[in-house]
Amino acid sequence: MANTGFSYSLDEIKQMSQDVLKLAKKQGASAAESEVSLSMGQNVSVRLNEVENIEYNRDKGMSVTVFFGQQKGHASTSDLSQAALQDTVVAACNIAKYTAQDAYCGLADAELMAQSVPDLQLHHPWSITVDDAIALAKRCEAAALAVDNRISNSEGASVSTGEGYFAYSNSHGFTGGYPSSRHGISCSVIAEADDSMQRDYWYSTARAADDLQAVEDIGRIAGERTLRRLHSRKISTCQVPVLFEAPLASGLIGTLISAISGGSLYRKSSFLLDSLGQQIASPLLNIIEEPHLLKGLASSPFDSEGVTTQPRQLVKDGVLQGYVLGSYSARKLGMKSTGNAGGNHNLLVQSGPHDFAGMLKQMGTGLLVTELLGSGVNPVTGDYSRGAAGLWVENGVIVHAVEEITIASNMRDMLKGIVGIGSDVLVQGSKQVGSILIERMTVACE
Repeated sequence: MANTGFSYSLDEIKQMSQDVLKLAKKQGASAAESEVSLSMGQNVSVRLNEVENIEYNRDKGMSVTVFFGQQKGHASTSDLSQAALQDTVVAACNIAKYTAQDAYCGLADAELMAQSVPDLQLHHPWSITVDDAIALAKRCEAAALAVDNRISNSEGASVSTGEGYFAYSNSHGFTGGYPSSRHGISCSVIAEADDSMQRDYWYSTARAADDLQAVEDIGRIAGERTLRRLHSRKISTCQVPVLFEAPLASGLIGTLISAISGGSLYRKSSFLLDSLGQQIASPLLNIIEEPHLLKGLASSPFDSEGVTTQPRQLVKDGVLQGYVLGSYSARKLGMKSTGNAGGNHNLLVQSGPHDFAGMLKQMGTGLLVTELLGSGVNPVTGDYSRGAAGLWVENGVIVHAVEEITIASNMRDMLKGIVGIGSDVLVQGSKQVGSILIERMTVACE
C-alpha cells in the first residue's frame, strides 16, 4: 500500500465504523450510526517577506450516535484505540438512557440510503514542501505590494493544504466513505494615503492545487481591491440600486437557503414559511443544487446520514421548488429527507448576460457593496439592516469609495427586486453565483 501519511487506510476506518455499530448493538442499542475521520495539513504564512508561521495539523476522531427506541445518545473521541472506542460507545448508551423520548429522532429511512458511491474527484493531494509554500506566499505578497507604492504594509499571505479520509456507517447496513482535499492561497495588504488607511484581501480555494488562481493574480487583486478603498467620501441617505459583488452575493443566497432549511421551518423562525411552490424571488433567479459536480467544494455522493444526493432545482424562475432537509427536520414537517443532513451541496445560480462591467452599466447610479459588517438579518421577518462599505457608482463608472454606511430593506423585497445576476461567477465555496443587482435599497450614512 502506498504511503499516504495516514495511520489508517480508508478501508480500515470503514471497518472501524462498522465495528463501532457492533459494540453499540452489544450494549442493547436498537440502532446506531458512526463516523470515523482522519485529516492532516500544513499552513505557512509570511509577512513583509519574512516567515510568520509554519503550522501542521493532524487530527483523527470517531463519533457515534445510538438509539434506544426513541431515546438518543451521542459521544465522540479522538482516540481510535479499541478500548477508547468501547468506552465512547458505552458513554453514548448511558446518555441515551437518560434522555427524553423524541418521536422524530432515528436513522434516516433505509430506502433513502445511497446505493453507490461514485468518484467525484474530490481528492488531489498537494505534495508541496514548506520551502516551496513559503516561496509561493512571498510571491503572492510581493505581487500585492508591487501594485502601487501607496500599499505600505501587509497583513500577510498564506498557503495552506489539507486532505482527509472519512467513513460513515449505520445499522441499515450502509457504509460509505471517500478521501478529499482542499487547498488555499490568500493575501491581505494595507494601503495608506494622506489621512486614509484601508485594507482588503483576496483568496483562492480548490480541491486541486492546479485549479487555484496564480499567486501573482491573487496578490494583484488584493492590492487593487485595497487601493480602490482609499479616499472614501460621505454620501447622503438615499434609496438607490445596490449591486452586491460576487463574494457577497453568495451571502444573500446563503440567507435564502437558511430560510428554506428544515431547522428554521419546523421552528417557525423563517420569513419563507409555507412558501413551497410560491413566487419568492424575481423570475431571474434560478438555483440548481448539484451534489455530484466533479471537484466541487461542496460535492458529496451522500449526506451525513447516508442518504443519497441528487441534482435538483431549488428555485425555478423565482418559484421555490423544494426545501433543504435532513431526516429529523423532514419528519417534523411530515416530509422526506432531501439528502441535506449536514447542509447544502453545490448551489449553481444561473447567470445573466452581463459581466461585472455590464452590471455596473445596468445599475447606472448606485452603490456597489464590497464589504458587510455584522449579522443584521432577522430570520423571522426578513428585515435586513447591515453595516457596509463599498464604492459609489455614477453612470456605470466607479467614482469613489464609501464607508460607515448602513444598507436596509427586507429579504422578501430584495429577492423579488433582483434585476440582474452577473456572469462574474466566483468559485470560493458551496455557492457559485455572480454579482447580484437589487433594484432599490435604503442606504444611510452612519
